Amino acid sequence: MNWLQLDGKIAVVTGAAGGIGQALARAFADQGARVVLLDRDAVALDALAGELGNGAFGMACDIARTEDIAAAAARVEAEGGADVLVNNAAILRPGPLESVAEADWSAMLRINLTGYLMMSQAFGKAMLARGQGALVHIASIAGTQPQPASGAYSASKAATLMMSRQLSQEWGPRGVRSNCVSPGLVRTPLSEAFYTDPETKARREAMVPLHRIATPEDMADVALFLASPRASYVTGQDIVVDGGLSQSLMGLVPRPGYSA
Repeated sequence: MNWLQLDGKIAVVTGAAGGIGQALARAFADQGARVVLLDRDAVALDALAGELGNGAFGMACDIARTEDIAAAAARVEAEGGADVLVNNAAILRPGPLESVAEADWSAMLRINLTGYLMMSQAFGKAMLARGQGALVHIASIAGTQPQPASGAYSASKAATLMMSRQLSQEWGPRGVRSNCVSPGLVRTPLSEAFYTDPETKARREAMVPLHRIATPEDMADVALFLASPRASYVTGQDIVVDGGLSQSLMGLVPRPGYSA
């Protein structure tokens, strides 16, 4: 029995060639869903689609380009329409706010926020017509905990959290749910440089109450639940998946006789 009841569902995953994206794609495929892979890296998508099977296919798609989104939505609509959309694609252009370039600020908002809305509109159309569907947006604890020297990243993720809540209110009466997953520290190919140095890795692990760095699969497991009928009464929520890191502030305050 497929406990998550995703057999035969069409799940669209953006940023599918990345670390979390690939974990999401594999997780949905393992649960019987037909996965649509969207990313700018078409070569990586072809390889992943071949691995997943079950009718999975990839399309080159830059979510900063409305024409790419429209083409992908039309293809998926021809296949029966999306049941699940996971907005995962994102970029980071680091830098302090005092000197962040307008072009970098705008690019991050265009992909990390506006792209999520454009995708939700395009793929939510079929969901709204059927009166059921699920949106899952990959946000970040940086949306509630300001992350220094990261340009528009924290601002974009904070706005994503509110966008999801607004969608949950507007689309909930029409049967479509919207939720966020907010990762903390996750070890992916893009963040691998932070973990090749044993001292840095150990210091990061020590900050997390569970004393380990998350894997992409940790994020995928939560996204699966939120996308599934098992979460049919969950909407407008932000599920923080950070091993307790964002709850650790008061634990950093020195107290005589106490050691974490």
